[in-house]
Amino acid sequence: MLTEVIFDIETKKLFDEIIGFNPADLGVSLVSLYKRTLNENGREIKGEMLSFWDSELPSLWAHFSNVDRIIGYNSIHFDVPALAPLCPYDLKKIPHLDIMDKLKEKTGFRVGLNAVASETLGITKTDNGINAVLYWLEHSTSSLKKLKEYCEHDVLVTKEVYDYGRTHGHLKYKDKWNTPRTITVDFSYPMDPLSQQMGLF
Repeated sequence: MLTEVIFDIETKKLFDEIIGFNPADLGVSLVSLYKRTLNENGREIKGEMLSFWDSELPSLWAHFSNVDRIIGYNSIHFDVPALAPLCPYDLKKIPHLDIMDKLKEKTGFRVGLNAVASETLGITKTDNGINAVLYWLEHSTSSLKKLKEYCEHDVLVTKEVYDYGRTHGHLKYKDKWNTPRTITVDFSYPMDPLSQQMGLF
């Protein structure tokens, strides 16, 4: 049995509103996550979507503990640094798969979630990060609803991309010349060191 958390965050500011490029200075407005249990065959047997506003973050941290893996998109270089000053423990110590990071290892450049999801699965994001900040600033019932829907949808898109890559061993996108490309990926779990050692005898 495995426990996974697929997550995404939204911020209160944009980079052009702060000095430098430290995500920690942007502030976190919302964190959405999909927490699930997989059976021994890697099939999901239980899952739920959860969202936490800035005032609710103390209730978030328990969901990141005792998990086998957290999964995000550009999460190592954006989401985790943004959450770091707020989290009571070191998020970097949790096993982490960042899909964008894996793709960059192969391509040498960053490929956006929308580019991968649309080409691989025919699905897209519903909005963008600029509007997410504007929704937070407006802070009306309707704008916060849009913000939550956007963040949760991004989590679901990330989950679908991750599941496709793990099942099929590749993801797709179009390069800057609009040429379809396929990238091999390996999202499998590393073998348990004890199992590896036992296999030597």
